[in-house]
Amino acid sequence: MVRVVVVDDEPMVCAHLRTILGSADDIVVVDEAHDGAAGVEAVIQARPDVVLMDLRMPGVDGITAIERISALTNPPVVVVLTTFDADQHVLRALRAGAAGFLVKSTPPKDLIGLVRVAAEGHMVLSPAAARRLVAASADSQQARDRARKVTASLTDREVEVLRCLGAGMSNAQIAAQLYLSEATVKGYVSRMLDKLDCANRTQAGLLAHDAGIVNGQARGDQTPDGHG
Repeated sequence: MVRVVVVDDEPMVCAHLRTILGSADDIVVVDEAHDGAAGVEAVIQARPDVVLMDLRMPGVDGITAIERISALTNPPVVVVLTTFDADQHVLRALRAGAAGFLVKSTPPKDLIGLVRVAAEGHMVLSPAAARRLVAASADSQQARDRARKVTASLTDREVEVLRCLGAGMSNAQIAAQLYLSEATVKGYVSRMLDKLDCANRTQAGLLAHDAGIVNGQARGDQTPDGHG
């Protein structure tokens, strides 16, 4: 079972999500909270696999809650609930450790599928959305400079894997793209997350966009992006 905690200051939203997710045989909402502080406590007590987190809440907001959850031992996957996918707060949440985001208008069937995807450790974020968010970032120059400095120590193969992460590829897709085994790709990703001090694949993917690796601007690389 995929265990889910829902954090939203609107009880009606929580009830709606409970109804949708409760219709799936393999998903259970184990708790809900209506502000960030209560959300963190719910995570500690219920030990969910996935947290659906609103950002704008009274008291402790969603971004602060995400930072606190990310600092826990073996934290769950946190997915942002948002109304607008180009919201600056979403980008901040992703940088704070969220693994992706869901627009609140997501159809019920898609919502269930995306929660399953998140539970499996994959990004819940389209490459187009990632590029749009990064392009809209108010501190894009600062982020770009930092990203290029952090990624400077990567090997050429690691850069290729990071480019694929930035394109939103799964391990299987990366393996096919780079002619590697999935086990080898998994090892590359794991080591790279540690090397780059990224909490998850989404943070690494955003770092790839920030550094210009996805569009081939970094390190003098003229290769097209990882879409093939």
